[in-house]
Amino acid sequence: MRNFTRAPEEPNAQEIIDYGVHMEELGFDSVWVWDHILLGTDPYFPILDSLSLITAVAARTKKIKVGTGILVMPLRNPVLLAKQLSSIDQISGGRLMLGTAAGWYKREFDAVGVPFHRRGKIMDRNLDILTELWTKDQVTGEWDEHVLRRAVMYPKPVQKPRPPLLIGGYVEPVLKRAGTRGDGWLTYFYQPEAFTRSWTKIRNYAEEAGRDPDSLTSLNQLAIYVGPRDKVAEPMNEWLNSDWDISSGSESTYDSAIMGTPEECAEQLRAHLDTGLKKIIFVPYRYEREQVEVIAKEVIPLALKG
Repeated sequence: MRNFTRAPEEPNAQEIIDYGVHMEELGFDSVWVWDHILLGTDPYFPILDSLSLITAVAARTKKIKVGTGILVMPLRNPVLLAKQLSSIDQISGGRLMLGTAAGWYKREFDAVGVPFHRRGKIMDRNLDILTELWTKDQVTGEWDEHVLRRAVMYPKPVQKPRPPLLIGGYVEPVLKRAGTRGDGWLTYFYQPEAFTRSWTKIRNYAEEAGRDPDSLTSLNQLAIYVGPRDKVAEPMNEWLNSDWDISSGSESTYDSAIMGTPEECAEQLRAHLDTGLKKIIFVPYRYEREQVEVIAKEVIPLALKG
């Protein structure tokens, strides 16, 4: 969902919530939001809080899952976050999917007062605290400044033992975290070959840790623009280069964008599904309603038919 925009435009909360409701009506499996607290300076990107937004969508829907893609976990107090996420899972009736990562935007960490250089360790610590509070009747322990003395947190999440925990990122420690601690991996703008390389590493890490790699799920966020390729390629590339960033160390690329007729888009999507990818999160061109309609009614049926 388009919960961030490029200034001076600002996201319209009610329109976005209505958009999420419409995604359920179209039969989509899940709907996702981006997450930042502060984003950009010149230009800056107004953004609505991710967790508030999926709570609102959950309250207006019955079946569609709501997910964060991704929540910057080290920026949050883990005890408060455990309470908030378990409440969202309760409100949604067990439809929360938690995509989370350590973050990359140092300016944001500095503003919140969280040491950027420790974000990986803080991420692991917060995962420990979430898991303890969600799965145990009572928690006693010390994690840095967090001292829990016979802490009791109820109600627990509806989903047991916890909502699906999807790790985002691309460096080796992140891939290991996804394989050994998470329930799967959520990546961004990856082509099939690049996805396969990292996914193989994650599966190997899981197996080395005594986990069943087949129990893990995988998701890839892909931009898509349906239409004659000679007409959609230029505006799509302009949009991607103006509104999106690619991490220099990752294998994310704007060349991963799905473009062309419904048949051509379906063929490109099948190449991703053939890698074993479990879910594709669509980022439709400028979030246009017409694009969402044609993806749901034409592209997906063709992709699944192949």
